Amino acid sequence: MLERFHLEVLAAIKEQGTLTQAAESLNLSQSALSHSIKKLEGQIKTPVWQKEGRSLRLTTAGEQMLTLANRVLPQFKHTEHLLRQIATGEMGSLRIGMECHPCYQWLLKVIEPYLEKWPNVDIDVKQEFQFGGLGALHSYEIDILVTPDPLYKPKLTFIPVFDYEHRLVVSSSHPLATQSSILPEQLGEEVLFSYPVEPERLDIYSQFLNPAKCTVKKHKTIETTEIMLQMVAAGRGVCALPGWLVDEFAKTMAIKSLRFGQDGIKKQIFLGVRKGEERINYLNDFIVQAQNVR
Repeated sequence: MLERFHLEVLAAIKEQGTLTQAAESLNLSQSALSHSIKKLEGQIKTPVWQKEGRSLRLTTAGEQMLTLANRVLPQFKHTEHLLRQIATGEMGSLRIGMECHPCYQWLLKVIEPYLEKWPNVDIDVKQEFQFGGLGALHSYEIDILVTPDPLYKPKLTFIPVFDYEHRLVVSSSHPLATQSSILPEQLGEEVLFSYPVEPERLDIYSQFLNPAKCTVKKHKTIETTEIMLQMVAAGRGVCALPGWLVDEFAKTMAIKSLRFGQDGIKKQIFLGVRKGEERINYLNDFIVQAQNVR
């Protein structure tokens, strides 16, 4: 019945477009590939594809198989990669997805000693503002997700790394800079700078402004932390960032951070991994080092 090889054939057909090119990509003859699929069609009693000139069009059954292939084949490849590492002691790559956009400076502190300890591990960091972290973990596109907002799923585990307070950042000359905390209604005439993510994903909205039915005068997005803080220091607006990050930049920039309300916004950074993989030596060591860096 249905085997991994059939899924690889369907994936190759979809990618290459023709039977000849698909056979070449799989290092097979066209006749061998066709014979295998015809045998499968006989077993399942329905066609998998239809010829349209030199091209092939997948049937409904073929599309269902392709959906399965897209989900299963990356897991096969990932598991085979891990097995090769176990068998040979070889280390591969550690792919990190960043949903905590201000955490890049923190990550650098983790990576530097890690690379010295694990010279055979290549690190790849994906820092995208529309990055789908959970989907990337499930589809084996990344190995670790750095996030302040874990969503617990059966096949994933999230490990706390450190606590921090989310704070409002203003210019040292801003009228609010004399205060230690801020109320939601005090931001009504402010320009808010943030990373280019949906407002509902920003803590300043979800945990501070929205519950009080307040908002800001204007909301602008900026991709880089340094430019954002330069705009704030120049009195162009305000932003919200982790307190530990603001403290670092406040050493050289005219900025000050304020608590959100009386109690503040308390947050944690988590590392998300697929369950069981946190026991892999080089991945576990990254987690341990991350927990010791602030």
